[in-house]
Amino acid sequence: MKPKPNTGRFDGSRGARPATHPAAPAGPTGAVATAQAPPAGSRDWPAVGVVIPTRNRPELLRKALDAVRAQDYPGPLRVIVVFDQAEPDAALAVTDDRPVLVLSNWRQVGLAGARNTGITALDTELVAFCDDDDSWHPAKLRRQVDALVREPGAQFATCAVEVEFEGVVHARLAGTDTVTVDHLARSRMSMLHSSGFVARREALLAGGAIGPVSEDAPGSQNEDWDLLLRAARRHPIVHVDEPLVRVLWGRSSFYAYEYTTKISSLRWMMARHPEISGCRPGAARVYGQLACWSAAAGDRRQAWRWTRESVRNNWREPRAAIALAALTGAVKVETVLTALHRRGHGI
Repeated sequence: MKPKPNTGRFDGSRGARPATHPAAPAGPTGAVATAQAPPAGSRDWPAVGVVIPTRNRPELLRKALDAVRAQDYPGPLRVIVVFDQAEPDAALAVTDDRPVLVLSNWRQVGLAGARNTGITALDTELVAFCDDDDSWHPAKLRRQVDALVREPGAQFATCAVEVEFEGVVHARLAGTDTVTVDHLARSRMSMLHSSGFVARREALLAGGAIGPVSEDAPGSQNEDWDLLLRAARRHPIVHVDEPLVRVLWGRSSFYAYEYTTKISSLRWMMARHPEISGCRPGAARVYGQLACWSAAAGDRRQAWRWTRESVRNNWREPRAAIALAALTGAVKVETVLTALHRRGHGI
């Protein structure tokens, strides 16, 4: 039976805390493995709602759900799975421990609308995102919430990740415990993945301090970078620089080779955030990406244009060199991208 959209709030109670999930990523550095949880009665832990958008990836979704439900978080934890452009699986709501609410995306079609559907359906103090092809370390929420509540005025928290590509895992750390607008203008900081976002829910509502996920982002791409920049404008982002999320890269992504959408979303970001174009290294980076994606899409005229802009802002920008190599036929962008993914990086 298809669950009907519910504009009310999810107020399910928390069941017994499950044991640590043995398959959850431990992180190559081992830093999180020795972390000890504070006594559950030593503080009031805020309720956290987890929003998992999904579309046609049932096996990956269940792995993501298992890792979320295996959190050692001492406070109330609620989970919402939002099906976007797919028939909801009501069987996911049958659980013995952490409650799961299954919904259809009733907002704008796409990832951003699905996330906003989950945010508005919750009544928790905090909200966390998890993509359906990623998984959390068991200590992930506890570590992030602890860091967030310790920082007065903080509204948003992130963590480092480890990237899995073709069975090989690489940790991606930020080298900082605070993320600012300047950081994000200079670089997208790909280790700040949306599956590591935790925020105060009221700040993400319409009219809130940060505002909802942008549903007008082309193809729901770069909506996470946009959200980070808006959050950092309000208050520096609290960052836990430990690989608490395992991100699966490769063809499981719906956006891996949608070059036209990649180009549109980057141009949308440049128009929306003047801080990027105002930072020469940051602008060169985005122009270099535009050059690469244009070359991959076969648009040589635009690829040359963006390559020139990239070099003009920073002649050392490596993405301009990749685009030039692609334009001369020396290499394909896809070949370079695959090689970078094997090292845990992207273009």
